Formats: sequence, structure tokens, C-alpha cells
Amino acid sequence: MSLQSPHPLQNAIDHFFANPATTAEDRASALEAFLSLRAALEAGKLRAAEPDPTAPTGWRVNPWVKRGILLGFRLGQLTGFPAPGLSFVDKSTYPARTFTPADQVRVVPGGSSIRAGAFVAKSVVCMPPMYINTGAWVDEGTMVDSHALVGSCAQIGKRVHLSAAAQIGGVLEPINASPVIIEDDVLVGGNTGVYEGTIVRQGAVLAPGAVLTRGTPVFDLVKGEILRATEELPLIIPEGAVVVPGSRAVSRGKGAEWGLSLYAPVIVKYRDEKTDLATALEDLLR
Repeated sequence: MSLQSPHPLQNAIDHFFANPATTAEDRASALEAFLSLRAALEAGKLRAAEPDPTAPTGWRVNPWVKRGILLGFRLGQLTGFPAPGLSFVDKSTYPARTFTPADQVRVVPGGSSIRAGAFVAKSVVCMPPMYINTGAWVDEGTMVDSHALVGSCAQIGKRVHLSAAAQIGGVLEPINASPVIIEDDVLVGGNTGVYEGTIVRQGAVLAPGAVLTRGTPVFDLVKGEILRATEELPLIIPEGAVVVPGSRAVSRGKGAEWGLSLYAPVIVKYRDEKTDLATALEDLLR
């Protein structure tokens, strides 16, 4: 169902978010609305953010969905989730998801967890240990490698490779804030961090160790530009950009006197056939 018109769940979610349930009957109704929302998120019928060509960034946040996710935390009670040789305690409304071969999702044994309310499409590969939080969207053909994190409400496109120890930040509050968005065919290198609503456009490559935040300027050597977030827009990495960790010299004061430099991500090129050949190994692992 398109979210251009109000979703049937939206009024109930907004009502119970604004008016905490005080009676058993209200609580049951609120829980029913939340569980319907959680099921729709897991089935890919709802998203915390979705493509919208009319929006300035090409993406539209759905704040009521995020309110529904927060409602689930309010309604949940701490409960134990026993597992062989282990025990876990979390909100009763957010157990770990389970999968069957019919889901066509590979979750390799070894300490991974996917929280209820996350959408994981067919042909996704999850290498242990990794974690996908509630509200996240992980699309077809993506690999989530060992020690990688997909934060709450983060949007991961098709055929993305999140390499070992990649950290994709999540955001539930503020409600209207855009989550991190990684578009189709992006390669995210090992020990890379993408946070605070940053958007990485289709086909970009983030080299190992690159860190992108709302306050991080990115220096585009190819186009001679400096990319920054603004009050209205997050940091946006252009389509096909190849971003590597770099540094820039401190030019004044004690920093200059001491010969210090600051971290600075740098766009050194835009993706070409050679870049694609370098990433072709991914297809052999799927």
C-alpha cells in the first residue's frame, strides 16, 4: 500500500502514542495496533523512510511509523528470552526474529541477531556475528558481514555489501529525523561508520575506515567541491563516488605549530569498470 494516503494503522498509532493506555482494554487495543505495525514492517509493507522523488533528498521519513516503534517500547515489559546456554532480557514486544528456508534469508550460525520489526529481504546474507535493529530495511542481495551493525530504521538498498565491522547508525528520535540511507549497489568497507542521517547514493564506494557524520565535510577532489550537511539536508555522498579516509592540516594556532592534522574523508574518483571489477568477488560469496 502506498503511504501517500494515510495508512489504516496511522490513526490508532498516533492516538496511543499521544495518549498512553491507562486501562486494560486500551492497553490491549494499543498492543494490537503495535503488533500489526511490527508485522507490516517485517513483511516490507511499511517503512520508516521510503523513496520519494518529490522530496528534496529523494527520500521521505514516515514519522508515524517511528512513533509506532517507540510505542512498542512503551508497551513492552522486561522478559527473559532463554536460548541454549544463554539468556537474554529485553522488552517483550521486541524478541529476536526467526527465519525458515522459505524466507530465503541466510543467517549463518554464530551469534547474529535480527530484532523483531526489521525487514530482511530474500537473498540477504548475514555473517556472524552481526545485528539488525528494529525498523531497519535490508533489501535483496545485500550482505551484512561479521560484526556489522544496521541501526534502528536504517535503510539499506539492494546488493549492498556491509563489510566486516561496518557501523550503520540508527535513529528513532527526534521523530522527524532522517535515518541513515545506503542506496543500491553501495560497497561499505570494513570498520566504516555512517551516522546521523547521512545518505550514500547508488553505487558509491566507502573505503575501509571512512567515517561520515552530519558534521563531517567531505572533500571532492574530482569536482573541486566540499560537501556538507545543511540545516535542511543531511550529508549526501554522490552516486558512484569513491570515498577514502584522508586528513587536512590545521593551519592556525597551536595545531599548526604542532603540525597536527584532522580527519577528512576525500572523494578521489567516481566508480568505473575497474572499481566494479575490484568488487566482483562479492557475487561469488552469495
